[in-house]
Amino acid sequence: MIGEVSIFGVYVPSLLLLTLLAIVLTGLLAMLLQIVGFYRIVAYRPLVDLALFIFLLGLLVLASAPFGPTAA
Repeated sequence: MIGEVSIFGVYVPSLLLLTLLAIVLTGLLAMLLQIVGFYRIVAYRPLVDLALFIFLLGLLVLASAPFGPTAA
């Protein structure tokens, strides 16, 4: 994961962009789970949504990390 991304000359932390992407993906996945009926078997929906967000954010961070050995 790189430190910053330049968007129109403004440096934005990459973690902020990954967080926004994880929020969008969580919303889409929550709608899909609602349509499928998954939330009927869940006791506390906000906790499941939070866990889903953290899981997706972790996957995005791992996916954006450079592969292989890096020179320090």
